[in-house]
Amino acid sequence: QAQLVESGGGSVQAGGSLTLSCTGSGSIDIYYYIGWFRQAPGKEREGVAVFDATHKTQYAHSVKGRFTIAFDNRRYTLYLQMHSLNPEDTAMYYCAAEPDPFLPFEAASATRFRYIGQGTLVNVSS
Repeated sequence: QAQLVESGGGSVQAGGSLTLSCTGSGSIDIYYYIGWFRQAPGKEREGVAVFDATHKTQYAHSVKGRFTIAFDNRRYTLYLQMHSLNPEDTAMYYCAAEPDPFLPFEAASATRFRYIGQGTLVNVSS
């Protein structure tokens, strides 16, 4: 069972950037999908970005062009680079991993991944 740990959250002003990191207790590249979802207070989970075993990526429309998901093979670390942040990006961000290759390959699927980290908080002020 994956033990996922996120880091890199914090407070930033609108227009700023943050990079989130996710590492696992074991090698997280054994999972078919790894990705990020977020949950804002009082709102449902929203899939943000997904990285699959073939190194393809999918993004939510709300973050496309501003966020980049990447995987470092040497450090076995998943990243979410976030630019042009706005207050609507304020949320708890979760790293997630899924071994099942038959889930739809879309950002929204990240909310259903089997293994989830504890989350890291991103707060964007206007």
